[in-house]
Amino acid sequence: MAQTNLTKSADIQVAMRAVDFATRFASNWEHLREILGIMRPIRKEPGTKLTSKYAVVSTLATPPAEGEAVDYTKAEVKEKEYATLTLERYAKAVTIDAINDHGFDVACQLTDDAFLNELQQDVVDRWYTYLRGGTLTAAGATFQMALAKAQGIVRNKFKKMHRGITGVVGFCNILDVYDYLGAQNVNNVEQEFGLNYIKNFLGYTVLFLLSEDEIPKGTVIATPVENINLYYVAPNDADFQKAGLSYVTDGETNMIGVSIQPKYDTGESVTHALHGMELFSEYIDGIAVVDIGTESFTAVQTTTGKNPENEGWYEKDAANNYFRTTDTTPASGKTYYTRSVTRAA
Repeated sequence: MAQTNLTKSADIQVAMRAVDFATRFASNWEHLREILGIMRPIRKEPGTKLTSKYAVVSTLATPPAEGEAVDYTKAEVKEKEYATLTLERYAKAVTIDAINDHGFDVACQLTDDAFLNELQQDVVDRWYTYLRGGTLTAAGATFQMALAKAQGIVRNKFKKMHRGITGVVGFCNILDVYDYLGAQNVNNVEQEFGLNYIKNFLGYTVLFLLSEDEIPKGTVIATPVENINLYYVAPNDADFQKAGLSYVTDGETNMIGVSIQPKYDTGESVTHALHGMELFSEYIDGIAVVDIGTESFTAVQTTTGKNPENEGWYEKDAANNYFRTTDTTPASGKTYYTRSVTRAA
């Protein structure tokens, strides 16, 4: 008769699955970090609030009369809360019947792969949604002009902020790229992490080719490498371990916790995953969103009871440059504008 509490081969196999899952998850993010050219993931405490920053300049002061002092124009950097880093729980279950019908490799291993990809994609999709809200907007008549303009305005923005840039990362719809390239043979499209990308394309460090669900056709997004960070909460930083909840981590970055447990009452093998990750761009006004086409602006006639920022309205500076407003209530005497884009044929 076997001794009680004996570690058996099935226990080791389950542990190996958990270790493999956690290690591959961390490895994939390491590859993406290298592609993006960003620094190592930044570990934060649970409950840390991520805030985006943007600069606000009030209406220029009236030029002084001869001999009078110059009035100051107020400029300030404001913050807007984006997300709170918390640990998020996910689970995937495989039944005994599925394992019996399809075998372990198909029922468990392939579904583990799919589960891992969905966890990764969820983090990336949230970042894409955030990027689409970038406040540096413009238009370019062609795909190439839109790429050039997007890169130019983010470089100009960071130069005015006196911040160095080592490279610019771009995001575009994959159909726009192939429309632009036409019949040309593309041999340098690479794939990693489920993403298609081209390195050193038209001045971009890397250009990601995304689906229409991720970025609309006719839109180009760009931001400097320095405006991309990966923040995370390590599962072993939380207090749940004191309650006997144990998760396997990769042992280095500890970006995800994994536990695989049997559920005998329903005959299931349950994979639990725990992570708190956010891809984040600190400067929302350091993200360019450029449309392929021509843009026009129309003055807003009725502002009463409106929130200009939420409406997506624009202001115009002394040099006739339009920019997204950050006003939450209409300012007396200020003209706001709506933006419309005529897409290129």
